[in-house]
Amino acid sequence: MSRLQGKTAIITGGARGIGAHYSRALAAAGARVMIADIEDGAALAADICAKHGQDAAVSARFDVSDEASVKTLVAETAERFSRIDVLVNNAALYAKLSPRNFDEWDPTVWDRVMAINVRGPYLMVRHVAPHMIAQKSGKIINIASGAAYKGVPRMLPYVTSKGAMLAFTRALSRELGPHGIAVNSLSPGYILSDTGLENATHVEEERIPVRNSRAFKRDGYPEDLVGALVFLASSDSDFVTGQSLVVDGGSVNN
Repeated sequence: MSRLQGKTAIITGGARGIGAHYSRALAAAGARVMIADIEDGAALAADICAKHGQDAAVSARFDVSDEASVKTLVAETAERFSRIDVLVNNAALYAKLSPRNFDEWDPTVWDRVMAINVRGPYLMVRHVAPHMIAQKSGKIINIASGAAYKGVPRMLPYVTSKGAMLAFTRALSRELGPHGIAVNSLSPGYILSDTGLENATHVEEERIPVRNSRAFKRDGYPEDLVGALVFLASSDSDFVTGQSLVVDGGSVNN
C-alpha cells in the first residue's frame, strides 16, 4: 500500500518550482492533493491525475496572505475530499527578490515578504488545524530554510521569515501535540529549481559558494527533498514533532 493512501494534502505554492515536485511526490505516495497557488496549477493537476487517477489532484488559485482566500480554499478542500491530513506550508516570496544590503530593503517589500512567508502559514494553520483537531490527527510541514541556520547575508527579510518558521514550528507543536497533530519543518539548502534558475542574480551569488560549503560537493535539486517530505507527511514520522529536518548536503554543518 502507498504510504499516504487515503490521505488528503494541501500544498501551498504547489504549482511551480519546488512546490510542483512536492505535489507530484505526495500524489505518487498515494495522497489526494490540493495544489494551492497564486499561479495556475490546472495543467499540473491534470498531469498528476493522468498518472495517478482522476481524483489524485485538483488545483485552486488563491492568495496565502489573504484570510478570506485561505478560508475559501480550506473549505473547498474539505468539501471535495472530506478530510485534510497533511498541510505543506510551502508558498513563499524568494525567487523574485534581488539580494541587497540590509539598509536597502524597501519596507513595503519587507512587509510583503512577511505577509506571504509568515502570516500565510499562520492563516493556513488557523483554518486547517480545526479539521485536524476533529480527526485527532494530522501533519503540518512548514518549509523553512538552511539560510536561517547560516544567517545568509543580503537576503535579510527572507532569512528572517524562515527563522520565524523555525520558531513557529516549535511553539505550534506544543499546542497541537495534545490533539495528535505533528508539526515539523523541512529546511532545504540552496536548490536549483526552475523558478530559482530564472533569477540569475541568485545563481551567481549563491550556487558556487553553497556547493563548496557542503559535505556532498554537488548542487541540490528538488528531487533531493521529496524523500524527507514524504517521511514527514507519513506515519513513519508519527513520533516526530517540533523538529526541523535540514536537507542541504551537509552545508549547515560547516
